[in-house]
Parts: sequence; structure tokens; C-alpha cells
Amino acid sequence: MKSYLIFFITIFTISFSYSQSPKVKTGIEVLRDQNFKILNGKRVGLITNPTGVDSKLQSTVDILFHAKNLKLVALFGPEHGVRGDYSAGAYVESYTDKETGLPVYSLYGKTSKPNKEMLKNIDVLVYDIQDIGCRSYTYISTMGKAMEAAAENNIPFVVLDRPNPLGGNLVEGNLVEDGFSSFVSQFKIPYVYGLTCGELAKLLNGEGMLKDGEKCNLTVVPMIGWKRNMSFEETRLPWVLTSPHVPHFDTPEYYVASGMMGELGTLSEGVGYTLPFQIFAAEWINADSLAINMNSLGLKGVIFRPINFNPFYGRDKGKELHGVEIYFTDYRKVNLMSLQFLFMQVQTEMYPDKNPFKLADQSRIKFFDKVCGTSKVRELFSKNMKYDDVKDFLNKDIKSFKELSKKYYLYH
Repeated sequence: MKSYLIFFITIFTISFSYSQSPKVKTGIEVLRDQNFKILNGKRVGLITNPTGVDSKLQSTVDILFHAKNLKLVALFGPEHGVRGDYSAGAYVESYTDKETGLPVYSLYGKTSKPNKEMLKNIDVLVYDIQDIGCRSYTYISTMGKAMEAAAENNIPFVVLDRPNPLGGNLVEGNLVEDGFSSFVSQFKIPYVYGLTCGELAKLLNGEGMLKDGEKCNLTVVPMIGWKRNMSFEETRLPWVLTSPHVPHFDTPEYYVASGMMGELGTLSEGVGYTLPFQIFAAEWINADSLAINMNSLGLKGVIFRPINFNPFYGRDKGKELHGVEIYFTDYRKVNLMSLQFLFMQVQTEMYPDKNPFKLADQSRIKFFDKVCGTSKVRELFSKNMKYDDVKDFLNKDIKSFKELSKKYYLYH
């Protein structure tokens, strides 16, 4: 009887939580409430993926496809594709969407930017993708490249705004330096930039960060109800996994905490197991000792638990790994980026012959630098493997960027 009672209480709790109306209305819902006024009579090209949904999980593709006063004529897919059926880094070909019969042009294959042929029958480009508020996540690079194409072809560009899951106040990391621009560091912004995609689009346009300083005819359809201090959970919006390894609304926090380190390919960040980006581990580590040493750092807002596990796929499949699971008690009290450097510091103190930079091959080191937007992070840190040696460099651009970005805020 007791087990049945617990079951029904659980079902009621889940049902109640989903029955609450969202606090935030996203750009696509605001656009629909306005009867798609800015798209009236237009032939529309839509840049989206499975995260482009309303609060009832109806796809933006379907919403625009069935709208009576516009014509959706083409779809454009970022990394992972329009329907999300490609893995991270997978080359995506252009194809025909089975549900709508529309052409789908890949922006993560032969080209990362729409060309004239793709745009020849389009009056306006619309962007609706949920990103994670981190520079190395490629969706914002896709947005910027599409804005450049819109400017070059004199096509208006519309961003349907969505929440930044890291909030609108958190900024971490250095700006991208000359010579280190790539699809994982496309623009001279911090690693964590504290803007919604609409605000970021305004900044890229307003500050001449697009190629050759070009500016597109940009319109942002803002959200209603979003505040800068909101967590994604507080929006009451459904979270659609933004990619296979970002399955939950709080995964972006962990992505920032471990993702750079994961690019070295020598230490595990949990990808390949059920806790992507939530783990620091390796074969040679004693989990209990590592947990003691990490917790002895006395960091606010985070606790480390020993964990031993076997990845199900990927680079470490078949290995037994040992390390710590990251538990955020309040991610806003933690410098997220610092955690991977502190872990590498501690584990190198414990295992001096396992320096992750010395174990990494040159291709991985090069990609690490691309994600960092500079080689200086690696050069400063790897000398002594001490976070304090790189801390000031990582923080040097935060204040100035916050001041710069304030004029593009749409929310308070």
C-alpha cells in the first residue's frame, strides 16, 4: 500500500509541475501572438533544430509551415541537423525534410554559411535555436555566419529570442585573440558571455563583429517575462536537449566547468557515461583521495563525490575510470571555468607523471587552444599546473565586456 501511495504522490507532483504555466514566453510564441506580422507575405527561410519549440513542444518548423500569411520555403540546419539526428561533429549533407517536403540546407557540412543559391527564393531569414550561453557551442557561430550571409545578400534577419540557461549576469573567460578564430571561437566574446541569442545578435551587429564589419537588417523578437537572474528551471519552459551530451537544463553549467579540459582527450569529463560533463576522472586516479583533495579546496557552491564507472561508448569505452562527480549546490557562487583547471592542478599534484598536456597529442592541444581562443591559457597554466597562474588572464576581459554588452540588453 505504501509503495502505491508513493507512486501516486510522485505522479501527482510531476503532473502538477508540468501543469504550471511557463513564466516566460519565447520569441516564437510572441511572434505567433502577433499573427506573424513581421513575416506577413514573406517567403521564409528558417534556421532551427529540435530546440525550436513552443512551451507545448510544438516545433517552430510546424508553426511556420502551417501559418496562413507567410510561406516557409527552406530549412537550414546547424550541427546535429534540423531534426537532431546527427552526432557531435558529424558532417551533415543537405537533404529534403520528410515531414514538410522542404529543402534542408546544412550549415555544418560543405559550408557553414548560406550561399546565394540557398537564399535565392528567400525574403527573410529566421533563427530559432536554444543555445547554452557558451562561446564554444557552435550554434551561435551558425547564427553569426547566417547574419553575414543576410548582410551580403540584403536579406532581413530575424532572431526569435530564447533564455540563456546560464542566466544573463554570468560572464567568464578571456576574449578570443587574433589568429584563434574558429567555429568554436567565432567572435571576440568571453567564453561565457551572459547574453541571450537575441542580445548577442545585436552586439555582433552593433559592434561590427561580423565579417568585414558588415551589418545585417536585424530584428529581434524578444521574450516576455524573462529576467537576467533567472535560471532555466525558473522559466518553467520545457528543456529540449540541445545536443546528445547536453540532455538537461543544468548541463550547461557542467559544460563550462569541464568542457575545455575534455578537449585534451587525456582526462574524462564524463562523456560516454550517463553524466556528461559532470565528472572529472581517469584510469589511474584514486576516487576517494581525489574527492578529499578537491573538497579540501573549500570552494563555495560545489561538492565533489567519489565515483567509479565504466563508460558505455566513446574514447574510454571498456576502461574503468575513477574520479569525482561534480555537485553544484549553487552554481552562481562558483567560477565554473576554474573547476577544470583546479582538477588538473590537484590530479597532477597527486600523479606528477600524468600531466594531461604532456599526454595529449598535438591535434588535441591545438583544438584546446581554439576553444580557449588563445594559446596563452595553456602556456600560462601548463608551466606550473597552477590555476593561480592563469586566473588573472581568464578574468581580465570580464569587466570591460560587461560594460560593452549592457547597451544591448533587452531584459533586466
